[in-house]
Amino acid sequence: MDGVTWNVAASAIGAAFLASVVEVVEAFTIILAVGTLRGWRPAAAGTAAGLAVLALVVTALGPLLDRVPLHALQLVIGVLLLLFGLGWLRKAILRSAGVIALHDEIAAFARERLSLEEAARRHAASANWLAGMAAFKAMLLEGLEVIFIVIAVGSGRGLVGAASIGAAAACVLVLLIGAALHKPLSRVPENILKFAVAIMLSSFGVFWTGEGLGIDWAGEDLMLFVFAALFLLTGLAMAQILAVRPKGRTQ
Repeated sequence: MDGVTWNVAASAIGAAFLASVVEVVEAFTIILAVGTLRGWRPAAAGTAAGLAVLALVVTALGPLLDRVPLHALQLVIGVLLLLFGLGWLRKAILRSAGVIALHDEIAAFARERLSLEEAARRHAASANWLAGMAAFKAMLLEGLEVIFIVIAVGSGRGLVGAASIGAAAACVLVLLIGAALHKPLSRVPENILKFAVAIMLSSFGVFWTGEGLGIDWAGEDLMLFVFAALFLLTGLAMAQILAVRPKGRTQ
């Protein structure tokens, strides 16, 4: 690979890693609540079932992606990345400005435990099954987002392998830390990570959309860093503008 391609590969790995950390932390919080409240057997069973379904999804998607024309794939993925990334960026800006509350894994853990306790009271006979389903749903939903991110940031230039490395590294890191601590990962700077991921996904979105439309970017792959800088500056400026507005007038 030349230097530029290595830069893009590193960007794909970084985007997949950071995005996957966010998703795996959220899944781990729910699985941890299941394990501490109902035991690790339903938590492990639900997690394993979710991983099995995800493996089937990956197996099914692989051959399908090879049959899609490259420009059409880039265009579709670029538009989806823009929608996904700009949604994250909007929330990250509002959190940075103090308009909406920061995400709190300890609070999320407490909410999940209360939800499981309430479900156990209503359905005592099937409490373990409900707990396992909660773990299954958490792994499946967050895992699908990880798969989408890996495909989105990697498929445009044959970097699915590189993006997969980033995602796998995030999963291993979060699970190792979580297994050692046995408590919600509240010290993970999740909101900062979401801001960074939003910038990366939005940048890839603009880049892939342009390539799908046949645009030859000046500087080619280096334009990713230009887009990232523009999204970063815009996000910081908007957060600053919203932070100084009267709170009662902010929607």
